[in-house]
Amino acid sequence: QVHLVESGGGLVQPGGSLRLSCAFSGSIFALSNMGWYRQAPGKQRELVAHISSGLITDYADSVKGRFTISRDNAKSTVDLQMDSLKPEDTAVYYCRTEGILGADVGKEYWGKGTLVTVSS
Repeated sequence: QVHLVESGGGLVQPGGSLRLSCAFSGSIFALSNMGWYRQAPGKQRELVAHISSGLITDYADSVKGRFTISRDNAKSTVDLQMDSLKPEDTAVYYCRTEGILGADVGKEYWGKGTLVTVSS
């Protein structure tokens, strides 16, 4: 059973930076594709950034050039560095993966989320 725990959210002024981290346990992290999603009030959850087990990254157009996703296979963590933050980045940010072993193949796993508020 995969377990994901996000950390690093908080209140930041426009133009500021935050670094989110997601701790992974319960499976083989190095072989798992990982994603960061966010959900703003009244909006649907959306993909922010994704990093594959092979280190291929992908970003939503709205965050390209400002956010950077990275992973540390030794620590089983995936981070999201967020720079030049805007008020519209305010949301709950979630870590997501899919199971890769046995009966878990394709099963979605989500963390509980961490709140990011961008406001002056």
